[in-house]
Amino acid sequence: MRAPLAEQSAYMYGQAPGIVEGEERLPWRGRAGQTLRRWLELDEETFYATFYCASVTRCYPGRAASGRGDRTPTPREQDLCQFWRAWELELLRPKLIVTVGGLALKRLLGRSQLTDCIGCVFEHDGVPVVPLPHPSGASSWPNVPANRAKLDAALALVRTELARL
Repeated sequence: MRAPLAEQSAYMYGQAPGIVEGEERLPWRGRAGQTLRRWLELDEETFYATFYCASVTRCYPGRAASGRGDRTPTPREQDLCQFWRAWELELLRPKLIVTVGGLALKRLLGRSQLTDCIGCVFEHDGVPVVPLPHPSGASSWPNVPANRAKLDAALALVRTELARL
C-alpha cells in the first residue's frame, strides 16, 4: 500500500504512532488518521502516495495516565528519536512539511503555541511548513468555533501547497 519514496513529495510529522498503527504497521490507520484524511480530502491511496509519514518518536508510548488519549513521549524519548527526522529530511528533501499536533510543531520549529500557528505557513530549511492540530478524538481543539476557522485556513494552505507540487 505504501508508495515508493520517490513519489512522496510531502512529509507529515506527528507525535507518535498509536496502538492501531503498531498493529497494522502503517501510519495514520486509526480514527485520527481517518479524520486527518477526511480533513485533507484525500483517499487512502492518495494520502500515502503524497505523504511520507514520520513522528517525533517511533514507538507507541502507551495510554496516558488519565486514560484519555496516548501518553506524551518524554523529552528523553523525543531526543532519542530526533536523528530519524534529521536523516529523513536530508534524504527525502520534501517540498512540503505538515506538522500534526503541538509536540511535532515544537520539535520541528521550536514553537509552543499551537493555536497561534494554525492557519500560518512557516519555513524549515527553505521548505514550507503548515501546522495542523492533532485530529485525535481526545482533542477538543477543533470543536471551538474560532479554532475551526483556523483549521479550515490551515487545510486550505495544505491543499494549495500540494497543488504546487
